[in-house]
Amino acid sequence: MRLHDTARGEAMPFEPGSPVKIYTCGITPYDSAHLGHAAVYVTFDVLRRRLADLGLSTHCVRNITDVDDDILRKARELGVHYLDLAAGEIARFDSDMRALGVLTPASEPRATSAIPDILGFIGRVLESGHAYRAGGAVYFDVSTFPKFGQVSHLGREEMIELAGERGGNPDDPFKDDPLDFVLWQPSAEDEPAWDSLWGKGRPGWHIECSALALRELGATIDLHGGGSDLIFPHHECEAAQSEAATGRTFVKHWMHVGMVRLAGAKMSKSLGNLVFVHQLLETHEPATIRLALLANHYRDSWDFDESMLDRAADRLEAWRSAGGGSGGIVAVRERLDDDLDTPGALEVIDDAAASGSGVAETARLLGVEVPERSSR
Repeated sequence: MRLHDTARGEAMPFEPGSPVKIYTCGITPYDSAHLGHAAVYVTFDVLRRRLADLGLSTHCVRNITDVDDDILRKARELGVHYLDLAAGEIARFDSDMRALGVLTPASEPRATSAIPDILGFIGRVLESGHAYRAGGAVYFDVSTFPKFGQVSHLGREEMIELAGERGGNPDDPFKDDPLDFVLWQPSAEDEPAWDSLWGKGRPGWHIECSALALRELGATIDLHGGGSDLIFPHHECEAAQSEAATGRTFVKHWMHVGMVRLAGAKMSKSLGNLVFVHQLLETHEPATIRLALLANHYRDSWDFDESMLDRAADRLEAWRSAGGGSGGIVAVRERLDDDLDTPGALEVIDDAAASGSGVAETARLLGVEVPERSSR
């Protein structure tokens, strides 16, 4: 199997250990899951299914960021406790993922479960000389880490611009450098706060994933990923602080999924241009939604429109008409091993079904259940 590695910029042989250690960045549960989320988790689901088909067990961790700026802001707007907001959205997200046939992760740890781990992690980064205290906060000092940029390979000015757009606050007056990032910060009066050696406060965004990954999977992960909007700053900062703390390679293989757009703009909660999974499930079969997602290569960004669901429904019906069997399964495996080429895999199954071969077993490799043809 070859998968594109973001840090190395090309498709590389994927050579994991056993079990395969996978960490996927999960949701911040302040709103419902949209198609962009679904595209990410269905992609990693297909990867896990192919690895299982190869005889490899996977240990997949998908975190929940249940304390950060976004969820606290939304809870404040709604006048509810942030954990009550999280509980409702987590339940809806889990229901959506089950409907889409996404395999349950081995663990789904919440950031608030890891405060002791986070405090210990920050202490290690400070002791290693890669962080400093200022203004009641603790910051990672990027000047001490020459490999900063190893994941994204962006220039300094582009990094600063993206940090400003994605919660990095480069204008923070307490920072030595605009690219330094928060490990621990003072809490506002109406925000949750935990005791620490550096004062009462709460963790920064990036440190949560590092602490959870280290706790759940150890110092080095076989594969880590999420949406491509996480490459910088989130995954860049994760890699820097993790390797500063452990002295070891954090991730062997970085995998990122392209953005889903609506009318040319990235689908995001901040823009409000969302197509929610739970709403689509009210009018479309789950397998249809899944097939619409898999018709796009995971690394591509693409625009959603309703005609995609129509085409997916027609495809599903053709596969059902073909009935049970494993037509095209070898070629599908070859397509999946070529950087998870799901569009190519769908075409192989289309051809097999059109030639009269049953494809139910083959479709199952993609997580699509096709009922067997009746024997009547």
